[in-house]
Amino acid sequence: MISDDPWRLDFDLGGRGLVLNPGIFTDRRVLWNLLEDSPPAGTYPVRAVGTLWEVSPVPPGDPLARVVGSARAALLNLLDTAATTTDLARRVGMSCGNVSQHLSALLAAGLITRTRQGRHVLYRNTEAGMALLRASRGG
Repeated sequence: MISDDPWRLDFDLGGRGLVLNPGIFTDRRVLWNLLEDSPPAGTYPVRAVGTLWEVSPVPPGDPLARVVGSARAALLNLLDTAATTTDLARRVGMSCGNVSQHLSALLAAGLITRTRQGRHVLYRNTEAGMALLRASRGG
């Protein structure tokens, strides 16, 4: 194995494979375990560690967020009108990938629908999604 590490490490793994682990306590360098009596492994630093212990409080008056999570509740609240993943990501302050994962879960649950318009995919609440929103609002 060859590393960009300042110590230029070459090591024959001998067909034993290599385990890669994300690590929150490593700083800018990969930590290698290349001992003969254990599986070869490398622990690499991850990004956005500063947000790891942040807690997103669920508003006490939002029962929907307590059930489906605050991100999915926010998306459901925005889908009274059709919107794209990019538009939703901008409006809720999440990455497109994160929004896409939440939309996939809401779609699988039958709470939203998607339609294609040219190059764009639009998402919108289904009747079940709107009923859930009304119920969570007490109406």
